Amino acid sequence: MIHEVDEALRRLVRDDALRGTDVEVAFDAPTKDWSARRNAPTVNVYLYDIREDLRRRQRGLLNEYENGRVAARHLPPRHIKLSYLVTAWTQRSEDEHRLLSELLVNFLRHESLPARLLTGSLAGLGLPVPMTVALPPPEDRAFADVWSALGGELKPSLDVVVSAPVEAGRPVAAGPPVEEGLGLAMGGDHVAHRAGTGRGRS
Repeated sequence: MIHEVDEALRRLVRDDALRGTDVEVAFDAPTKDWSARRNAPTVNVYLYDIREDLRRRQRGLLNEYENGRVAARHLPPRHIKLSYLVTAWTQRSEDEHRLLSELLVNFLRHESLPARLLTGSLAGLGLPVPMTVALPPPEDRAFADVWSALGGELKPSLDVVVSAPVEAGRPVAAGPPVEEGLGLAMGGDHVAHRAGTGRGRS
């Protein structure tokens, strides 16, 4: 699933925001060693955090239907938040700001990853894949801490968060459908009552 989100973001950046340019797209950690080896204008899309989106968790079971009948039940998909640090790397800060501006405008056009970019399990589920950009980070996380962990200096960046649905479990086969109402036998007189078919008579 993660690699499918990576590919969707790569295409969104390369084919939409940066169409017609020679800017590269990388997913490597933007460390000092990486930046020293870079020799072309680059947009870096670094996955730095993975956690469940608890706001989207659902309870109960979902039904799968076949010929109008329930054939199986399964847990609803869970949503996993994938947080990406998006940065631009060129020789001039003005060019980096221009790239970030183009990326920001392009991301803001989409409330979710475009369906045409989804592949594999994401496409198979047929569910939207919500995406946010430039929102304040959670209280337990600061971008300065991310840069400190990478060993680099703080750099202008966009925080892009994708909430990707994931199958939560194996389907459970449903029992055969009920064809008749509930039957009840009472005492020696065999008083019978069948729900939905009228009152029982002794």
